[in-house]
Amino acid sequence: MNRSMKLASLLATVSFGVLTASQAMGAESLQDVMKRRGLNEKDVLAAAKTYTPTGKRDEFLVFSSGGQSGQVIVYGIPSMRILKYIGVFTPEPWQGYGYDDESKKILDEGSNIDGRQVKFGDTHHPALSETNGDYDGQYLFINDKNFPRLAVIDLKDFETKQIVKNPIMMSEHGGAFVSPNTDYIIEASQYAAPLGGGFVPLEQFNEKYRGAVTYWKFNREKGRIEPENSFSLELPPYSQDLSDFGKGPSDGWSFTNSFCSERYVGGIESGRPPFEAGCSAKDTDFLHVVNWKKGEELFKAGKTKQINGHAVIEMATAIKEGMLFLIPEPKSPHGVDVTPDGKLLTVSGKLDSHVTVYSFEKIQAAIKAGKFSGKDEYGVPIIDMKDVIHKQVELGLGPLHTQYDAKPCVAYTSLYVDSMLAKWDFCEGKVIDKISIHYNIGHLMAMEGDTAHPAGKYVVALNKLAIDRFNPVGPLHPQNHQLIDASNDKMQLLYDMPLPLGEPHYAVAIAADKLKPHVRYPHGTDSRTEEKHPASVRAGKERIERTPGKVEVFGSVIRSHITPEIMEVTEGDEVTVHLTNLERAEDETHGFAISKHNVNLSLEPGKTASASFKANKAGVYPYYCTEFCSALHLEMQGYLIVQPAGYKATDVKAKEGVTYGKADYDARVKTNVETQKVIDSVVGYITSVNYKDFAPVVALVEDATDQLNFAAGAKAKSEDYAAKGDFHNAFLWAEQWFQYQVKTADIGLRAKTFLEQGGAKKVK
Repeated sequence: MNRSMKLASLLATVSFGVLTASQAMGAESLQDVMKRRGLNEKDVLAAAKTYTPTGKRDEFLVFSSGGQSGQVIVYGIPSMRILKYIGVFTPEPWQGYGYDDESKKILDEGSNIDGRQVKFGDTHHPALSETNGDYDGQYLFINDKNFPRLAVIDLKDFETKQIVKNPIMMSEHGGAFVSPNTDYIIEASQYAAPLGGGFVPLEQFNEKYRGAVTYWKFNREKGRIEPENSFSLELPPYSQDLSDFGKGPSDGWSFTNSFCSERYVGGIESGRPPFEAGCSAKDTDFLHVVNWKKGEELFKAGKTKQINGHAVIEMATAIKEGMLFLIPEPKSPHGVDVTPDGKLLTVSGKLDSHVTVYSFEKIQAAIKAGKFSGKDEYGVPIIDMKDVIHKQVELGLGPLHTQYDAKPCVAYTSLYVDSMLAKWDFCEGKVIDKISIHYNIGHLMAMEGDTAHPAGKYVVALNKLAIDRFNPVGPLHPQNHQLIDASNDKMQLLYDMPLPLGEPHYAVAIAADKLKPHVRYPHGTDSRTEEKHPASVRAGKERIERTPGKVEVFGSVIRSHITPEIMEVTEGDEVTVHLTNLERAEDETHGFAISKHNVNLSLEPGKTASASFKANKAGVYPYYCTEFCSALHLEMQGYLIVQPAGYKATDVKAKEGVTYGKADYDARVKTNVETQKVIDSVVGYITSVNYKDFAPVVALVEDATDQLNFAAGAKAKSEDYAAKGDFHNAFLWAEQWFQYQVKTADIGLRAKTFLEQGGAKKVK
């Protein structure tokens, strides 16, 4: 049998084997799987609508509050895959948040509360930055109910850049909400208290306790809140809740719910009925209607009172200037939501089966005509509810929160008591569809559902209880976010997703293509300021600077090496380690942790971060890379040597663990030469195609070129030692030469694969 016949026979045998194997593997049909797992066609259709094949990406990204974790959760839709936790008000070790000096500064500035360093946050209501009422994908804001605080997250790198403390509130709930062009961010107080803090007996609740709403000024260019250009409005001691800014015709106005407008103070300990008895006695509470543009004018004119260095517009001033009005609303509401066109407002009362739709045009007509039903105890004008209602729609028990669909007049409202989601028409006032939820839905989220142009397609129910949805994991159950297909009149439940981090309250979803995050930082970036870090270094410029009582390390990390590998300090020294990630390849993050020193850095490509600590105990402390970054990840190590005070080094030469000779050196060089051939072939392919048209590949090529340059340096040292007959060191430098080659090849092959899959073309 000649060679070609042998080859044909071999191929036939392989083909038969592959066919047989595929038949065996494919013996279980879709129907078989459905039967084995007890699935019906509806289940399979739901799975197909959420399935995201490997390499494919989600259409929307969700930013969900993390509740008591103090963080933000990021996940995709329709896959419901969790992508990231963003550290905000509490440390987050994976990202080094609260462990490196740069993030500690942000966290510490926001967590020093009345002399206490707080390590807890209760995130509730995230808000995305907007341009002309639509999400622009630039910034995310999130509140902390407990302290209260507001944080700015830059979506270029999904990192927290600023935390501001509210100087007058003792608690809040209704933040954050942004104006249509992100000029201001609303933060409303919740439980009434003396503004600015301090003691006032509860007996003076009605006279001395107050609510408030703060309008934080946001500087888009700097990406920072400006407390000095922000102001608050004093409100009656009702429990203010959620808010929303107007848009379109209602731009310049904001709206804030309240509950417990009875101003009841419980006291079961003294024989009085508890809070919930007195805080739900009336049939209505008050919707606060605020002309915030007028408030901005009053602030700039100096018609404010200073409380803790913060400008506050007093209630009497707001009333006199026509800035503040009240409208009765269904009792115990949770949310006021402005329709996409800005013409209507929807309000639900948890203890009412109706959703009330208010007309902004009618509200303005009543104000202009001075038509009020009276004033509250504090002199705030009250607009008669019946004069401004557009529709009242009975949806079910416990209506809570409303979001909007891409289709005109279509809204979704959560029904907490009924454990249902209602789809309804707010123009005509009719129910379109309802679907059962598991269980006790709180907020809900439609895709871009609180913007001027909602995206439709999906709704997510943010359920407070999971009960029997997931495997039992003890008495504390996860939350359950349920994905619903809302593209047709009839809704379909697609997916249950457990969320095991805190108690998420509200979430926002944005089209993924609006987000343009960094792939890497420019070399030596301080990620918290987005400026060049003063302690960043280039390869070969690493150093250690020593002054009495202080050691400062300017180092670098790159696969698979930490420079310096040994840091020697003296007991009692103040030590600062600055590390720069020299990588430019995507996703080549390195970590840095020192045993027993609470040091943990996350170093994304191009980033510089620092860790400061006191070397307070003599000893030997290994440090290492915490991110599995390469084949020699475990060898990416070093030692912090803390010498006792007054230690005198002895003149003892270190003994090598293994000694290498000429044969070892020759074998290593032979392998290196063969490896270089592989590298050359990869380089040949890359340079033969239009690789410069692919930005990720250009970065990879830069990275590979750096590694190859390092290889050349190691090769020269190896050959120098070999010329001197020192084959032990010649071998070790040849080994390092090989390590640089491996990194070069790894990067090069990744670039080659990217080009092949990306349709690269030959250059002439």
